[in-house]
Amino acid sequence: MIQPAAIAFSPEGVPYSATFDDIYHTTDGGLGQIEHVFMAGNGLPQRWRERDTFTILETGFGLGLSFLTTWQAWRVDPQRSTRLQFISVEKYPFQSADLARLHASWPQFTELSEQLVAGWPALTEGRHDILLDGGQVQLTLLLGDAQEQFPRIPDQANAIYLDGFAPSKNPDMWSPALFRQLARLAAEDCTLATWSVAGFVRQGLTEAGFTVSKAKGFGGKRQMLQGRRTAQLEAD
Repeated sequence: MIQPAAIAFSPEGVPYSATFDDIYHTTDGGLGQIEHVFMAGNGLPQRWRERDTFTILETGFGLGLSFLTTWQAWRVDPQRSTRLQFISVEKYPFQSADLARLHASWPQFTELSEQLVAGWPALTEGRHDILLDGGQVQLTLLLGDAQEQFPRIPDQANAIYLDGFAPSKNPDMWSPALFRQLARLAAEDCTLATWSVAGFVRQGLTEAGFTVSKAKGFGGKRQMLQGRRTAQLEAD
């Protein structure tokens, strides 16, 4: 059974999850982090240019800001891929009305948010495909536990946004088993980026088949992590 997320805010005014006792994005600016860590960290928008379909896999939909930021950047790029597929998992999704209320803080996404909210599914466990931008953009939303949902994905990802609440708050989203699932889903050219540089994250990704290295972080974080698929290992 899916339990919806409830709107709450930290003392600094940042959207907050009481379930995980953590904020949904950095206090330094959620959009800046997305652009620096997840997009630039995966070589976007350059890597999606002049392709048929470009597929991004995200661990944790949250507010949907990474999706909206990516979709907007793709939309305004004249050399963009023909189609954009964005696959994301979320165990505690927001109700559509709450999502709309949260997105009001970013008026630059008003049109995209309205499309997303209009197509938002009933909160039932499993896969939900939402077609947007006249079918050129497909959001594949996997509602439920990542360990149960990821093995059901047949798609191959060209880029991975390794996100989610802090490892100390939500260790299941940073586990060796999940990293092996990411490796299974990674296409040969797949890249990966995350804000976490924890030693066990680097080790787990390396053991799963990624080559990882540190890069300049965003805001108050000195470093971030970038990776590339180097081997396809059998996932559990």
